Formats: sequence, C-alpha cells, structure tokens
Amino acid sequence: MSEVKIKPLADRVLIKPEEAVDKTASGIIIPDSAKEKPQKGTVVAAGPGTKDEKMEVKVGDTVLYGKYSGTELDLDGKDYLIMKQSDILAII
Repeated sequence: MSEVKIKPLADRVLIKPEEAVDKTASGIIIPDSAKEKPQKGTVVAAGPGTKDEKMEVKVGDTVLYGKYSGTELDLDGKDYLIMKQSDILAII
C-alpha cells in the first residue's frame, strides 16, 4: 500500500473502502447505479485519539462501518473515507 499524505486529527480514521461487487455469484453483472455501497475497508491512517477517547484501531486493521458513515475523499485518483472512530462498528 502506498503511503497516504494525510494525517487524521483527534479520533478520526482514514479508510480505503473495499471495491464494490461487480457481479453476482451466478455471474450477473451489476451496473454501477445498482451496486451496494461497501461497508468494509482497511484503515490507512489514524489520528492520535483524544484525552477522553483512546484509539482502538490501527493502520492495517480491516473494519466494518455504517452504510452512510464518513466523508468521501478522492486522493490521487483513489477513493477514501474519513470518519470518527465511533462510526466504526467492528474490527474484523
């Protein structure tokens, strides 16, 4: 993974979402307009936390997050999400 030149502040986390599924198990191709938004991704950067909230996720963790969580970013042609650690549902 290339190094990302962004450092989240406080309890925020930068996530690289998994790619959306292009076809079903039976081989039917799903158009872009019907694809489900991914809810799983990899942490690529994490802030230091706050005095009240210790960071529990670290770079490299695979996480699950809410469907509408975070703010979408486009850095160097790649899609990322930045969100608060509290928006993350689980580390898997």
